[in-house]
Amino acid sequence: MATYDNLPVYRTAYDLFIEINGIRSGLKRDYKYTLGERLVDASLSLILNIYKANKEKDKKELIKQSLSEVEVIRLLFRLLKDIKEISLKRFISLNEVLESVSKQLTGWLKYQKE
Repeated sequence: MATYDNLPVYRTAYDLFIEINGIRSGLKRDYKYTLGERLVDASLSLILNIYKANKEKDKKELIKQSLSEVEVIRLLFRLLKDIKEISLKRFISLNEVLESVSKQLTGWLKYQKE
């Protein structure tokens, strides 16, 4: 079993968390403590679920929870783009990172089912 901080999915999710913190600090006050906080919470939950899944024998449920957090983050990114708090270019960049996390988690889940 690899240590959690060596897992590619953990590193990618961690980098996403750092990016989200940067976004949150640049949001208007109206959104910083609503959408921004939810993004931070969801991304932190994602990282913690990945850590926990790496430690557990039965990882499936935690991986599914992680995939659910990915979808919440995706929705919040879309909201930020639609209210013009982030640019289309940034939205695309963030979604590429998020898609990478999603694919890695899906692969991990498939491997666990076998």
